Amino acid sequence: MSLAESVSKTLKGVGLTGYQSFDLSLDAWYRIAGMGLLLISTLAWFFVQSDAGRVLVAIRDNESRCAYLGIHTLRVKIVLLVAAAIVAGIAGFGYGSFSGVVAPELSGFVLGTQLIIWVALGGRGTLWGPVVGALLINVATAYLSASLPFAWQLILGTAFVAVIVLLPQGLVPLLLRPFKPLRALVASDMPPVLVERAPRAPPQAAPVPALHMQGVAKHFGSLKVLQGIDLHADAGELLGLIGPNGAGKTTLMRCISDGGERCAGTVVLCGNDVGQLPPERCVHFGLGRKFQNAPIFDSLTVAQCLRIAATITERPSLIRRARTLGLPPYALDVVRTTGLDQKLDTVAKDLSHGAQQALELAMVLALEPRIVLLDEPTAGLTRTERAQIGSVLVTLAHRYRLCCVLVEHDLDFVKEVATRIVVLHQGGIVIQGSFDEVVDSELVKTIYAGTAQADAP
Repeated sequence: MSLAESVSKTLKGVGLTGYQSFDLSLDAWYRIAGMGLLLISTLAWFFVQSDAGRVLVAIRDNESRCAYLGIHTLRVKIVLLVAAAIVAGIAGFGYGSFSGVVAPELSGFVLGTQLIIWVALGGRGTLWGPVVGALLINVATAYLSASLPFAWQLILGTAFVAVIVLLPQGLVPLLLRPFKPLRALVASDMPPVLVERAPRAPPQAAPVPALHMQGVAKHFGSLKVLQGIDLHADAGELLGLIGPNGAGKTTLMRCISDGGERCAGTVVLCGNDVGQLPPERCVHFGLGRKFQNAPIFDSLTVAQCLRIAATITERPSLIRRARTLGLPPYALDVVRTTGLDQKLDTVAKDLSHGAQQALELAMVLALEPRIVLLDEPTAGLTRTERAQIGSVLVTLAHRYRLCCVLVEHDLDFVKEVATRIVVLHQGGIVIQGSFDEVVDSELVKTIYAGTAQADAP
């Protein structure tokens, strides 16, 4: 047996002992532990209440949406893990100095189970929940193990099961529920102030197309969804992408916004080759994507959602919340046109379907994109809301010179806003041109008539 194996076996059995430590009383160690808990909890509270802390909430609510807002979610998780590891390392050093023993069994299955119990009992999704849960469990364990040595584990287990069944959110949310109106009143005293922020790069006539695709293909095994897609779009152009269901329109959107989706071909955004880059990198090339189902952050307010969307343009503070909300002029136009400026303190999940669609569009525009991908932005909207979205899109293309690629089934809406139409069928572009040229084409009539006949009973 090697020396390393012998040392490992010894440490696993009895742990590491005999090292120098601090000669402090038990009361002093408890004071140090209490001060450490108070310090870490206070710093964590300031962080989670800040604009940067809201980024963590956004990642929890919708990680995919964060990636399409240019937030490197993996990097944020790594930084958070390192910070938590530093705190755990300091705590471990303190415990080892106090006990005089360091053994692998101290951080084994039992401790991992206790962490889950603390969080579940106190309240997941809260800062003070795990703290309260840990204190309650440890205090209750100390008293019950002394007074009821043979039944304390059964009592704690029964209480834990009862809390999980009756209070799935934990104890802290229940205790804070009576103070919810007061907190809402305090929060509404100082709503964020909307201000116009000058774009980083004012829109100008670019010497290269805003979007250029060549030979783009996507297949799943032998199933070819896209093949040989060649397409370009310029700044100030509103390109309508139409076609029957299953033509590959949404897949084409994914290939534009995510380099890892393509099986072949090239995609160039504002002169930058996307390659195999993920969505968060494509956003930095000037891309913004609006989804069909409006994936927003349900637990955040309208103002907080917009602030998260502006993360790549304005670095959020780690300790405070900004009192102003700066948006580029086109995003500000959407907010004011759709009435979201009167709902900045409204939780996003409480908005109507049309307001959620408008909020997502404003979030995309807060990125200051040069290319905007819109997947059926009018789905489920009323006539008035459709007219508002149409007016917004025309303004984006003609006034602000953004390149808009619109996937839409409503040909009447496409006719009103689009400057050029591209028809996609069976994974390939069959025709493109003006609306009248496309609609009057016999090929397009055959495609849609054939689809209608195929869908007919």
